[in-house]
Amino acid sequence: MESVDVLIIGAGASGSVAAYHLAKAGFSVVCLEQGGWVKQTEYPGNHAAWELLSQKRWHPNPNVRQLAIDYPVNTEESDVNPLMYNAVGGGTILYAAQWHRFRPSDFRVKSLDGVADDWPFSYEDLEPYYRQMDLEIGVSGLGGNPAYPEGNNPPLPPLPIGKVGRKAAEGLNKLGWHWWPGYNAIPSRSYRNLNKCALRGTCLTGCAEGSKASMDLVYWQEANNNGAKLVTGARVKEITVNERGLAKGAVYIDRRGREHFQPASVVILGANGVGTPRLLLLSKSAKFPEGLANSSGLVGRRLMMHPFAVVQGQFEENLESWVGPTGELINSMEFYETDEKRGFVRGAKWDLMGTGGPLGMRSAYGGRPIKEAWGENFHRSVKKNLGRSVAWGIIAEDLPDENNRVVLDDLELTDSDGIPSPKVIYKMSNNTRNLMEFHIERAKESLDAAGATDTLASPLMKDCGWHLLGTARMGKDPETSVVNEWCQSHDVPNLYIIDGSVFVTSAGVNPTATICAIALRAVDHMIQERRNQEVPV
Repeated sequence: MESVDVLIIGAGASGSVAAYHLAKAGFSVVCLEQGGWVKQTEYPGNHAAWELLSQKRWHPNPNVRQLAIDYPVNTEESDVNPLMYNAVGGGTILYAAQWHRFRPSDFRVKSLDGVADDWPFSYEDLEPYYRQMDLEIGVSGLGGNPAYPEGNNPPLPPLPIGKVGRKAAEGLNKLGWHWWPGYNAIPSRSYRNLNKCALRGTCLTGCAEGSKASMDLVYWQEANNNGAKLVTGARVKEITVNERGLAKGAVYIDRRGREHFQPASVVILGANGVGTPRLLLLSKSAKFPEGLANSSGLVGRRLMMHPFAVVQGQFEENLESWVGPTGELINSMEFYETDEKRGFVRGAKWDLMGTGGPLGMRSAYGGRPIKEAWGENFHRSVKKNLGRSVAWGIIAEDLPDENNRVVLDDLELTDSDGIPSPKVIYKMSNNTRNLMEFHIERAKESLDAAGATDTLASPLMKDCGWHLLGTARMGKDPETSVVNEWCQSHDVPNLYIIDGSVFVTSAGVNPTATICAIALRAVDHMIQERRNQEVPV
């Protein structure tokens, strides 16, 4: 194939940002995506069987979906299941679209709290890219949040917080605790090619209304118009290098089983915090016997996945808790920063969610035994519970640990093309466990203050690994990091990693806004330094 300026692997959040901006700047771009396009008409959110369809074809766990475009993941040694989706748009097809910035302290964890490491740049360095991403995505929210520095002003008004949000806010107001309307990558009015949110509440299975800012809708039409070429159904098996150790391009397999090689001057990897280390470890060579860009030995290590707890409250009144958006009606950052008196470091963000339809968390079924859930009991439970509960989701900051890692599976587990699958090894730390216990009790306290008749906690949701971070961390020292502050590999100067793998710490908020801002910052630097870029000849 004809060589291009830039080859991007993965058309998810970071890869889509890179493809659009590089093509717009005049680079020739090819993006390889192992999934395909998902049509708006395919999403099940406006179908009567939506809740049933969400349990298989549209489940976020690839081990549950078992589609040909997925790769299985060995999770036998993990407390949390990694969640991901292979398609144009990647995980943003199924994400809840919460759009939170990190706070300034999140970049200075070592300096402030004596744990983990500081990032090689600051909130102030990233703030212009946060601002630009807010505009490109069409974020809905309310400016002036005291939890953030000045300047965090989304371009669109917030989505309505509904009866659920108002009820939870009552409890927080009584306690004097912080809350703020949610930040969502879902437009509160029509924005560019996105429709106004219909509040259907089915965001986690794709948006049938064409409202949620998934990257296929936001970027790919314009990226194609600017000359970027997108190859779908392309499963990459190896990034190759020349005798000087520079990346030459990538070998991929199409859906007919044919092998291709796409040469490029620069390779950008954006395959998420599991897929990226998997591909680097697969790309062994005489030059890189331990895996590509792995002289530090950190490829795959320091995995962070944001352990997630849910605290639900039941109320007497009908709160219409099936109304969307799914991800965040309001949030609270009251207990986000470290307080040494609590016995742990760092904190968590709370995001308030509705509880869905009849098969939801506290409705007619709610995971009860069959005898309690079906027949006459089903109808009785619908009348009693449907629409009358709220849920606080607790996103716990997950500190990096080199023992939490992604490796190649040693039991011959492969994808449908015979390429070795990843194995995830992850154990929740005592610090995180203590953190979550504290936050669960405070969330219960807030719901009691709001008038809940009872509360129920799920201390750790097994299927919560949406946020796959830290497995190719950035830093200034090549011995203790994989890429530099511009996401450029220390070992392979024409290889860039721009997804959540590069995170130094996880913070306690949803990472997509930060992933995209970092990708934009890296691409901006690449464009400025294009004449100084070392490339294979």
